[in-house]
Amino acid sequence: MTLAGLDRRFGTDAAVLVPAVAHSDQVRAVFGGFPAAVVALCAVVDGAPYGMVATSLAVGVSYDPPMALFSARNDSSTWPVLKKAGRIGASVLAEHQGAACRQLAAKDADRFAGLSTRVTGHGPLFVEGASSWMDCEVAGELAAGDHTVITFRIHQVGHGPETPLLFHDGRFPRMRHEHIS
Repeated sequence: MTLAGLDRRFGTDAAVLVPAVAHSDQVRAVFGGFPAAVVALCAVVDGAPYGMVATSLAVGVSYDPPMALFSARNDSSTWPVLKKAGRIGASVLAEHQGAACRQLAAKDADRFAGLSTRVTGHGPLFVEGASSWMDCEVAGELAAGDHTVITFRIHQVGHGPETPLLFHDGRFPRMRHEHIS
């Protein structure tokens, strides 16, 4: 459903809500207008690197034990292979890694060509130069419409000085830092 048949004031304020219709321009505008960090989820499976990107990662789902979650599309061809890995590396991509994000999201290309990566002892594959890293293990899965919500148990963490890559309205905007005194 597009704006054609609806009140043209959509998006002006909270008084102008419209029905949340699957795949509508309005739902896409709301979901796309939510800024999110971009995460590369990668591992070595049967000797080969596999990876995908997600903007749905939520960290701090639990602090004891440390847990995170994300959602994968049910029609993903990468997630069924990736989840076979014992452990998965979650690299929160850095602001300068927009090209790496596009490459890791590509359907018909070598997702790892030219990328600097590191594999740890348990099999997670990490993207070098990211802003944070988490060594994760799948703890559970829950059906959620056309996606599956996956919970991760986090075993190890790392954090660097880089600013995270954000995705918002189909672009990678830069964060503006303000110092609070």
